[in-house]
Amino acid sequence: MLIPLLFLFLTACTSVDYLENEITEMESVTSGEWYSSKEEVAEYIYLYEELPPNYLTKNEARELGWDNAKGNLWEVAEGMSIGGDYFGNREGLLPEEAGRDYYEADINYEGGYRNAERIVFSNDGLIYYTADHYESFEQLYGEE
Repeated sequence: MLIPLLFLFLTACTSVDYLENEITEMESVTSGEWYSSKEEVAEYIYLYEELPPNYLTKNEARELGWDNAKGNLWEVAEGMSIGGDYFGNREGLLPEEAGRDYYEADINYEGGYRNAERIVFSNDGLIYYTADHYESFEQLYGEE
């Protein structure tokens, strides 16, 4: 009788410890802070259901004087990145579902011309990363 109870107690403690570690690891981003890495932006979207505040849509950036052909975003909006615009999934590489919309965000932007890295996220919790400008995707969060 004592051995099964001891086993149950130890198993429960291990599960609780595991869950606490998972939650702690997941809380490495803070609401309202600026992020641009793949892991941090994906986690921010997962936790807060929005992009970090250092993201501007293309229209917002254009209103400030951004010209994609000039690569001048940081000249008109220092430290900001482009994100939040609709992503059409024209290639059909991401799963479609009625009512699902996708949005995109630049990742690891360091000023100048935009790179190929993007996070693509849906309005129902799917979050993907592409390192090659939509040629392939890695799913980071959500269930299809």
